[in-house]
Amino acid sequence: MSHSSGIRHTQKLKTRQALLDAALGLLEHQSLSSLGLREVTRAVGVAPAAFYRHFADLSELGVALVEEALGSLHGLVAELLAETGDAELRITRTVDLIAHHVRAQPAHFRFIARERHGGSGRVRTAIATQLDAFTDEVARAFAAEPGSLGWTDEDLRMLAGLYVEHMVLTASAFLSAHETEGGGDPAANEREVARVARNRLRIVTLGRRHWLQDDTFRSRD
Repeated sequence: MSHSSGIRHTQKLKTRQALLDAALGLLEHQSLSSLGLREVTRAVGVAPAAFYRHFADLSELGVALVEEALGSLHGLVAELLAETGDAELRITRTVDLIAHHVRAQPAHFRFIARERHGGSGRVRTAIATQLDAFTDEVARAFAAEPGSLGWTDEDLRMLAGLYVEHMVLTASAFLSAHETEGGGDPAANEREVARVARNRLRIVTLGRRHWLQDDTFRSRD
């Protein structure tokens, strides 16, 4: 790549990121379906035609935001699960991990929470694909543990899905903890969210320990 080509490539990447950042800021208080392309380009200071050098439409930009928000988390959860066999430490670190990422990227997680059941089918599919990938990663981590001996692949994926769904719900709860229009201390709200999240994971952990001991509730309908 020549020097001039490298400069153009760098500038193109900067413009693309600026479009993503501007859209994310505008989406703090509206859905993707209500966002206007000209709003985004005006915020960046480029002509509307420049948008199409980076994205085919706003749905494609939304998919890129999903990948930016969730893509960096791949491997982190599975790595966390693989680090320790101590259930209580795992629970604490999992909840702390969620809290840390929500604090670091509140706008991204607010976007995911809103668009997961929002108007753009492509964005909903992108979110679902990312969450399915998380579920597969967690299921593989569980499968490698001695406590999973005798578990079917289906049951391991079901368990992993519970953990991933718990992560999504906990992230949304952490976001709400900082919305204090009705009063309350954000720090105290966050501590309460963390306490409830840890207790929910403890219930799931207890259920896992006894899943193979009693087949009363293990239906194969």
